[in-house]
Amino acid sequence: MATEKIEKRQLPSREALKVRARAKNKKPKFVRAESWKYDRFSVSWRRPRGLDNKIRRKIKGWPAGVSVGYKGPKIARGLHPSGYRDILVYNVQDLTAIDINTQAARIAHTVGKRKRALIIAEAKKLNVKILNIKVSAETEKKEEAAEDEEVEEEQTQTEEAAEEKVVTKEKIKPKKKEKKEKASTKTKSKAKKGEEKQ
Repeated sequence: MATEKIEKRQLPSREALKVRARAKNKKPKFVRAESWKYDRFSVSWRRPRGLDNKIRRKIKGWPAGVSVGYKGPKIARGLHPSGYRDILVYNVQDLTAIDINTQAARIAHTVGKRKRALIIAEAKKLNVKILNIKVSAETEKKEEAAEDEEVEEEQTQTEEAAEEKVVTKEKIKPKKKEKKEKASTKTKSKAKKGEEKQ
């Protein structure tokens, strides 16, 4: 048997992530116009469309609006927080095109349970990182837990049925014993009466 050497995965460069973090610290927090004034407005960004809107017109003293100039650095654009570029995977063949040093797989949500298991097994062989394996593992755990619960319910039902049978047998047995005891007491009392008569 020829032992295949697994190519060791190098950690992706953290420099791009550092650059992105620095750029993000310099960016202002973009808030919806006059969200501080009205409770009915959420803080999440909405593009100002009003003719007199101060943020749209970039009036001095008003909060900054979203614009192209705040775009993130090119080297870090589209990177996953882990530092890999994620590639969507639909089948086992898609894993072969992934560069393990810079890219990671993301299993498509339309992939079924059986094919997902095959993809995960192949990824382990090829030493490819899967970004959403935790999600799939959680779903599998939930399914296994549901199956275990069903099995436990069946076992408890069979145990209850067995206990009922034992209880019914125990109820029948004492009655027979009582009948035997009554019969023996009757015979004893008859014997005593017979002795007294003599």
